[in-house]
Amino acid sequence: MTSASDRDDEPKPPQGRFVDDLIGLDPQDPEVKAFAQHLDRIEKPPPPNTVEGYIDSTADFASGIRRARGLLKLAGVVVVLLILLGVLQGVTGVVSYVFETFFG
Repeated sequence: MTSASDRDDEPKPPQGRFVDDLIGLDPQDPEVKAFAQHLDRIEKPPPPNTVEGYIDSTADFASGIRRARGLLKLAGVVVVLLILLGVLQGVTGVVSYVFETFFG
């Protein structure tokens, strides 16, 4: 007869939607967890033309850039800086237009 401690030592089979894809892999491994999250993102595409879709896409971009190395990370940082530069230029234009309209 097996005791409760013997059953706790046995590896637990993967659970969830991707059981077939994760057979033979350690479910506690961070790379396996990242792979399962990747599969989840692929199977559930966000609605692209909604605010939620844009926010999810931005979060995916940010997490991808955090994991990137070398030139890919540099390219991501450059893209973010160019976006911020465009936002700054737009805000500057709006503020100057408002000041010219009311005080000019």
